Amino acid sequence: MEAAWLSIVPFLVVIPIAIFTKQVLPALFLGLLVGSYIMEPSIIGGMTTMFTYVVEAVIDPGNIKIIVFLYAFSGLVGMIKMTGGIRGFVEKASEKIQTRKQALLLTYVSTIGTFVAPTFRFVTIAPIMRALLKKVKMTTEELGFVIETTATPIIVLIPVATAFVGYMVSIIQIAAGNQGVELDPYSLFIQSIPFNFFSIVTIVLGVYLSFFHHSKDKSKAPTKLDDHVEEEEDWHNCHPAVGKELPIKPMNLLLPLIMVIVLTLFLTWWSGYEKGYGFPEAFIKAEVMEAMVIALLFTVVLSMILYLGQRFKLSNLIEGFIIGGNELMSVILLLSVVWGLSSITDDLGFSEFVTAHSGWIPQMFIAPLIFVFGAAVSYFIGSAWGTWGILMPLGISLALAGDVSLPLVIGAVFASGSFGAFASPLSDDTNTIAKILNLKVIDYAKYKLKPALIAAGITTVLYTIVTFII
Repeated sequence: MEAAWLSIVPFLVVIPIAIFTKQVLPALFLGLLVGSYIMEPSIIGGMTTMFTYVVEAVIDPGNIKIIVFLYAFSGLVGMIKMTGGIRGFVEKASEKIQTRKQALLLTYVSTIGTFVAPTFRFVTIAPIMRALLKKVKMTTEELGFVIETTATPIIVLIPVATAFVGYMVSIIQIAAGNQGVELDPYSLFIQSIPFNFFSIVTIVLGVYLSFFHHSKDKSKAPTKLDDHVEEEEDWHNCHPAVGKELPIKPMNLLLPLIMVIVLTLFLTWWSGYEKGYGFPEAFIKAEVMEAMVIALLFTVVLSMILYLGQRFKLSNLIEGFIIGGNELMSVILLLSVVWGLSSITDDLGFSEFVTAHSGWIPQMFIAPLIFVFGAAVSYFIGSAWGTWGILMPLGISLALAGDVSLPLVIGAVFASGSFGAFASPLSDDTNTIAKILNLKVIDYAKYKLKPALIAAGITTVLYTIVTFII
């Protein structure tokens, strides 16, 4: 296509506007709008084109599964909060944890049951650590850093039952599909996990800071153990999910999580088994996204029955589910725009343009450049999901054009977004943990920027080295 260069115009709109406004969704929408008018340069035609692309993306069967998964997952978390599952876990754990070692071990071990989303991790672990802060003997900033290393960096590496996995698989699916890659997107996601070097390096730094580094500074954060702390500074007020008005029922958290994990594994195996495959191959050949959605729907129904048996009102459970689900509506809207934008740029010849004009980039630099560029973008926009949506089409196009491992480059894209979620003062992670631990957002972001940059430097070197090896 002679005008294939026009396919990069939407991205030239999206990236600077996202960085300038610190808002991803409006930037993606404007990029979609610009692409639509390039496709159909008339007042009504451009708007109609945009509408058509978004509708076609939303009604795609695979995309519908992802929308249902995201909404139902967030709705389940809403019911868990409302029924006192999170508060119950926090209360029971804080009663038994008395030493620094116990508290830090709990932070890591509890990942097994609270890995569904970063905010979920924060509201279950941070209040416990805040209540025990003086016994933990860490500065509040160090504590926040350690908690954050057990959130997004770990969650992006988990292939089932998280709020991230559906979105991440979808981003790979649309970008790879537009390039004509016939590999299963979930399989690509699994293969990319070992190459998310930033997350892996950050986890290692967190373990070091937890168990091998002892700060000489004394924390000045208000804690439950301080007799002079005023009532309004009680950790129960740090987040609505641990508020005093909620019941104390830890099993309302643990049972649904156990159900969704067990059912996901079973239905994934069953999906492959029905096709005639044996035990190991059944997981590889399964319809994983469908299995995850069905497992989640079963869990929602069974959890609702569990809560009704505890005499929670059906109307309150439905309200909690809807409120929880609606918290991800902005993400679902974001996905819809990303789907439409990806389709438009593909039809404009984006892959052909990248193939024709990326030959000057040495193969060894493709993965590290994608990571560094993506890390800069994610830092300034504060959104891992937005960064992934913007950069995945570019990353996969460059990987195919430069004959670089797809899992490696996909891992680099995910790593770049993880950097922004971890280090940016604009990210939800930074702001949530700062609020719970009573830290100033900018000061806390400055504190963790240095170790984040060290991890990013190590990550860049690793991508350069690994490119030679694989």
